[in-house]
Amino acid sequence: MAPAGSRMQEMKRTKIIDIFSPELIGKEVSVMGWVRTRRGNKHVQFVALNDGSTIKNIQIVFDLEKFSDDALRNITTGSSLHVTGRLVESMGKGQSVEVQADSFEVFGTADPEKYPLQKKGHTLEFLREIAHLRPRTNTFGAVLRVRSALAFAIHKFFNERGFFYLNTPLITASDCEGAGAMFQVTTLDLNNLPKTEDGKVDFSADFFGKSTALTVSGQLEGELGATALGAIYTFGPTFRAENSNTPRHLSEFWMIEPEMAFYDITDNMDLAEDFIKYCVNYALDNCMDDLEFLAQMYDPELINRLRHVVEEKFVRLTYTEGVRILEESGHKFEFPVYWGADLQSEHERFLVEEHFKRPVILTDYPKEIKAFYMKQNPDGKTVRAMDVLFPKIGEIIGGSEREADYDKLYTRIEELGIPMKDMWWYLDTRRFGSVPHSGFGLGFERLVLFVTGMTNIRDVIPFPRTPNNAEF
Repeated sequence: MAPAGSRMQEMKRTKIIDIFSPELIGKEVSVMGWVRTRRGNKHVQFVALNDGSTIKNIQIVFDLEKFSDDALRNITTGSSLHVTGRLVESMGKGQSVEVQADSFEVFGTADPEKYPLQKKGHTLEFLREIAHLRPRTNTFGAVLRVRSALAFAIHKFFNERGFFYLNTPLITASDCEGAGAMFQVTTLDLNNLPKTEDGKVDFSADFFGKSTALTVSGQLEGELGATALGAIYTFGPTFRAENSNTPRHLSEFWMIEPEMAFYDITDNMDLAEDFIKYCVNYALDNCMDDLEFLAQMYDPELINRLRHVVEEKFVRLTYTEGVRILEESGHKFEFPVYWGADLQSEHERFLVEEHFKRPVILTDYPKEIKAFYMKQNPDGKTVRAMDVLFPKIGEIIGGSEREADYDKLYTRIEELGIPMKDMWWYLDTRRFGSVPHSGFGLGFERLVLFVTGMTNIRDVIPFPRTPNNAEF
């Protein structure tokens, strides 16, 4: 191995994403990364190096008149290198430029007998078992770069529109959705729990003096921010303790939840459509190399579908109209369709993919299948809810105009048996200067799932948390 001289150490590193610039051709460069492949003959060795900045590799050419086989023995798939050399135009297929190596240093070796990614063609199921290493694959490098770009786009969208970023608590005493499937947070000794006289756990002895859990949503606290700052958004982790082992569910996932004072349901729908188109368009403009790779490997229609979403106006119709279309379709669904049913993914995707062939926003759902905080319509049966339905996904956004009337909200909380002692602060926003306001929630992983064309939500988050899986 060639020693790392002071000149090699002093040269500024060039990221591989920047190395394809024409003005660098003929100049000496310094690159660092991990070996993807090594091949060659007795005269020359070719190493594909990747540093994670792009899906593209840079080819490193080792002339065996300069380097012996023994010096190169530790350059194996998975090892990490620092290489200096001259960037030249490549005569080979598949790359425009390559680095003619002058010197190199092996930062870290990877035993080819033990490195799990030594061979190609691993299944996604296998890669979930080694989540600590799967970001080094082309697939997960691409997914994580797209995920990062989408996160930036979200902050950019709201910042450009005058929204304030609000951090809502992860530990809460309220259940926003009323689902009850929450992760308990406690410092009590589980082997010696204090009990009340009626045999229940005495949470007065706990850290917060009451029962607390990880949040399922930042919405309720977000409304407090909106009724003071006008327009806010949250972007953080949320948690559901549902025992759901499906390709669409995680126990820990990220949510974006804007809340806007003085917005009605129409304003809410307009914002949701603009928002999701902005995010998809940002990915098309900034992640094309990764999207083309994912389209080639997993979903040939991916890029056309993304462009279609950006270009088409979303259909808007009521839940009642949607149910009528489903009932009259003649299609045989696994789950029955009737007015009052909570629509399943198969129903939502039929409306989007088969009937309208573009995204759909459904509104005015039966109040019995929606959350307590949604504004009630004059018919007494429906609420001003809205769900944005996407191809391949089904529901990607859920939201509503919020109930601004104190008496109606109070009555609904009582009807559902939600403890009033946990809701006094929320009701105060309706007692003091209540205003029309709206908001929605977007599951970040579902957005990433749609934009990348992946089919399992476990494959669009770095370290998935699902039932019986919290290893990494």
